[in-house]
This record gives sequence, C-alpha cells and structure tokens, in this order.
Amino acid sequence: MSQFTIATRESRLALWQAEHVKALLAQHGHGVALLGMTTKGDQILDRALSKVGGKGLFVKELETALEEGRADLAVHSLKDVPMELPEGFELACVMEREDPRDALVSNRFGQLADLPQGAVVGTSSLRRVVLLRALRPDLKIEPLRGNLDTRLRKLDDGQYDAIVLAAAGLKRLGLAARIRQVFEPADMLPAAGQGALGIEVRTQRPDVAAALAPLVHQTTWLCVAAERAVSRAMGGSCSMPLAAYATFDGEYLQLSAAWGDPDQPGVLVRARSADVVADLGQAAALGEAVAARLRAGGAR
Repeated sequence: MSQFTIATRESRLALWQAEHVKALLAQHGHGVALLGMTTKGDQILDRALSKVGGKGLFVKELETALEEGRADLAVHSLKDVPMELPEGFELACVMEREDPRDALVSNRFGQLADLPQGAVVGTSSLRRVVLLRALRPDLKIEPLRGNLDTRLRKLDDGQYDAIVLAAAGLKRLGLAARIRQVFEPADMLPAAGQGALGIEVRTQRPDVAAALAPLVHQTTWLCVAAERAVSRAMGGSCSMPLAAYATFDGEYLQLSAAWGDPDQPGVLVRARSADVVADLGQAAALGEAVAARLRAGGAR
C-alpha cells in the first residue's frame, strides 16, 4: 500500500473534490492524507482574476507543495488549470465529468427570460459576460468573486437578482435545489474543462501516475484535451472570453467554440468541427483546427 498526500485548496468545493479522490484511491488500497492550502486566487477577492494573474493564482501554491515534496498530487477543477503547466509538472489523470453546463441561481426568478430589464446578474467570468450579453444585452452584469458559498451568500444578501455558476459545483455540494435554470450549451457554451477534475503530479513521479491510472476517464480526457487545445492555441486565459465544449458522437468528437469581446458585446464568433479522435494527439489537432476557424472568423 502506498501513502500519498493530496494538496488542495480549502474551499468547501475543493475539499469535497479532494475527499472524493481520497476515497477512490483508498478503494484501491492507498492511504491518503490531505494538505489544505490557501492560494492567492482565494485571497484576492476585490479584483477580477484577469487583472491580477489569471488561472494560475489557484494552483501555484499547490505546485510549490508538490515541488517541495510536501504533497504527491494536487486536485484541481480543470477549468482553473492553466493551459501550459510549468516544466516538471503534468496532468496525470482526468476524471469522469460532472455536468459541464452553467446554471442560473436566483431567489426571485425562474429563468433568464424572467429577469426584468436592467436586472443585476453576477458572474466572475468574462466568458459568461459575453455570452450573457449575447442572450440579454439589457441586463446589468456585475463582478462576483469568492468561493461558491460566498457567491451564494452575496445573492442571498440581495446584492444580485441572479448569479451564474457552474452546475457541477452546485451538484457536488448537494446544492442542486438552488439551480433555477441550466443553460444548454447551444445558448451558453461551457468553459474548456468545466465540470472535470484534473490531477497534477510531478513528471518524475510515475508511482503516483500509476496509482491514479484506475481513476482516469479516457472519454472525458479526450474531450477536455480538445477544448484546452482551442484555448491554448488562442492564448486563452482569464482575460480572454473563450468557450470550448466537446462531446462524442460515436467515434467522432464534436467540438464547438466561441470567442467574444467584452468591450464589444455584439461581437461573438463561433466555430465548430468534428473528426475521428482516438488519442490525445488527435484531440489536440481538432482543437487547433477549431481555433484556426475562430481566428479566421474574427478576422472577417
């Protein structure tokens, strides 16, 4: 039996995710401890992520724990993981995806169409801003930072008429009853990797990667590899409103992407393609092809 330590953020959702991985590893005979950490992304709540360093703010401290040997693996919400990992780090496992869609949460309104003109909607995501503006340009969209519980509390305090969150986090924490509307991808295309958990390790730890192998969900990994390739090719970060979502139809991977400009709400470029995908290289190639189509559409 191996003994591993998981580095995790200390939000309720992050701890749920780490405990979930811990339980699965325990089923395969491994002993697991948790190392809870607070990241800069958790500490800086008064500014948009795009203004203070982007997605990496949620993973840097966890990577330091891996590098220093205080932890053996780090569990992340994959949509928070930068497209390029530092040298010496790798994704060793992508687990089966939860619901990848966005969800509307409101105490007064049943769906987006019910919100009155000028209603205040909270979101921390530039992607959601441009997609919401495409659906309802009359709404007032305000920044919303903090962990999931903090965001819900701000809604309950009356600061917003509605907020948009990832359905996966609400469902994982038993809060599905708070969801008033789930957006279909055709209306609100998810972020790359949304709903999936990724596990990061040091590249020189094949023992950890081997222990994680039974947790891998290959179909999810191929989907998110294509999505992340779009974002990587577009230079994706928190400062770029970019959506990418892939699903399998038989052996064909169907990949859709959208790009917008937060300063030009009417500008929304969409692209999609499909191809036979059986490995991560083919998934990445499909993502790069869709990114090229996005760039071509944006240039016209």
